[in-house]
Amino acid sequence: MLRVKTQWLALAGVAAGVTLAVWMNVTTPAADQTVVPTPTPAEQILPQLGPERPGGAWGSENCAEARYNHAAFQNASTLHSLSWAPFRRPERGWETYAALIAGEIGTACSPTSPGFASALARWQRARGLNDSGQVDEGTFTFMKSIWQQERPFVTRGGGCPAPPDESTLVAGRPGEGYSGKLVQLTPGAFAAYRRMVRDARAQSPAIRADPRYLTIFSAYRSPAYDAARCAKDGNCNGIVRARCSPHRTGRAMDLYVGEAPGYGPDSTADPNRLVMSQSPAYRWLVANAHRYGFVPYAFEPWHWEWIGDPQTGNQG
Repeated sequence: MLRVKTQWLALAGVAAGVTLAVWMNVTTPAADQTVVPTPTPAEQILPQLGPERPGGAWGSENCAEARYNHAAFQNASTLHSLSWAPFRRPERGWETYAALIAGEIGTACSPTSPGFASALARWQRARGLNDSGQVDEGTFTFMKSIWQQERPFVTRGGGCPAPPDESTLVAGRPGEGYSGKLVQLTPGAFAAYRRMVRDARAQSPAIRADPRYLTIFSAYRSPAYDAARCAKDGNCNGIVRARCSPHRTGRAMDLYVGEAPGYGPDSTADPNRLVMSQSPAYRWLVANAHRYGFVPYAFEPWHWEWIGDPQTGNQG
């Protein structure tokens, strides 16, 4: 009799365990599951971003860290649906900025993964923000302020800087200007650009395969030229075209990083910027441009500014 009772209790325990497991699977919110939406092409390329960015640890994290499943689910949702205006123009989703965000927080995980959310939570915590692990307007605004502060043109304070003596500028060599365009930069900026392009082509077969990648379609522009273009086009709103452009310094350049069908290499249309943000040239720049003294303007994937040589300290 005791033996029968023991067997009955064992069977009852198994049944209870099965019931509990079924109940948990039914009642646990979908956000807590380990499966997140299938990565888009933009998400799939993030692990290929490249070498470690300062403060980051590329590839060393656990991209399936279960503790951040819920945050990963939320990121997967807002990646394409967030309604916001991070640069004073309405946008939908934050996928265009995913590569820059991943570079900032030092992760190679997909933006819909728990590992990405975990890295973001660490970044948020270190800066006194709510460590939700979710990309939201407040977090992005904080990041944007960091990126903008890296640009000397933004932090100059009051008034437009005087342009350089044009006789001191260096002209581009054949193949450096997009579609044969003649471009000019300061000597230091051009030297850094040439080192960067040499290394990019050596390291990336995809960049090497397309000679247009990283060619310059706009470099130094005189204040008079920009003023005339503003008057002609009537769109100098500080977003699409600035009245006081960094290009007057001879240190800013617009690089070819791809284009969507039907758009040009400098179109600010959202579909075009998204395609650019997924290109091998842009991904390489996000991971490596800082090594040569270049910083981005987040709204325009093609726009990069030289702040000086990080190895020699040369600012010329």
